[in-house]
Amino acid sequence: MNILNKKLIYIICLLLPITIISFFKKETNFIMPKKEEIEETRLNVKTSEGIINIELEEYIIGVVAGEMPALFEKEALKAQAIAARTYAINYLKNNPNIKSTTDNQVYLTNSEMHQKWQEDYPKYYNKIKDCVLETKGLIMYYEDMPIKAYYYAMSNGYTESSLNAFNEETEYLNIIPSPFDEDNQEISTISKETFCQKLNINCQNISIQNIKKNESNRISTIEINSKKFTGLEIRELLGLRSTDFTIIILNNNIEITTKGYGHGVGMSQYGANNMAKEGYHYDEILKYYYQNIEIASI
Repeated sequence: MNILNKKLIYIICLLLPITIISFFKKETNFIMPKKEEIEETRLNVKTSEGIINIELEEYIIGVVAGEMPALFEKEALKAQAIAARTYAINYLKNNPNIKSTTDNQVYLTNSEMHQKWQEDYPKYYNKIKDCVLETKGLIMYYEDMPIKAYYYAMSNGYTESSLNAFNEETEYLNIIPSPFDEDNQEISTISKETFCQKLNINCQNISIQNIKKNESNRISTIEINSKKFTGLEIRELLGLRSTDFTIIILNNNIEITTKGYGHGVGMSQYGANNMAKEGYHYDEILKYYYQNIEIASI
């Protein structure tokens, strides 16, 4: 082997480790893209004026403004933001757009927020915006899938199962105590004539019997003048706040007492606010109302 070949082999042996190190260094020095470089998540919202395409977090600000009082505690507003974001992501898996009404989630535009809050608009808008951005991109998962994040105004002392309310068997939406709701009772009075018309029954002798309740103390079925109704049917026909109701027959009127407000599945909004007042954080609130879920980025 001549001197030239020896020198060449020596140079190769010297440079080879440096080349290998440089290669791996180049591979592991991955630079994360800046937030502004990441493509925004956008969605289509069906409003009374047509379908609008907006950024997800902007949409969530409008939903929190429409669905929860801005006076509520920040931890409750954060929980609402994550619930609303989760609901939207889950719903849009199988639907091209989402409605801005109670059919899906109430969404308010900036002008509607102005109209609702008047001179308090800057204060309330910034409060809600902060809560949304502090939970940006977070949604709830069950077994690695976005959950059906149902929510409602207030419970009767218990949540309702998705099976009882929607005929959907969902492992994370079961009946649990909700002792955080206060002032959840309302008494209303309607005339006998109106009562009978809405239920399409004879008004001469009103009899109520065979009341059956489920584990959440809501009425499953009830017989009025031997006509069988579900609790959901009575709630819809009479426009009641919940299916936990008591009917009292007076002389010419019917007195109805209801407990709770809404279908009762998932998170109670007033319950969440009272939990926040007691020092619970948004993740603790959500994991109480939605069992065995995880909270992570989209």
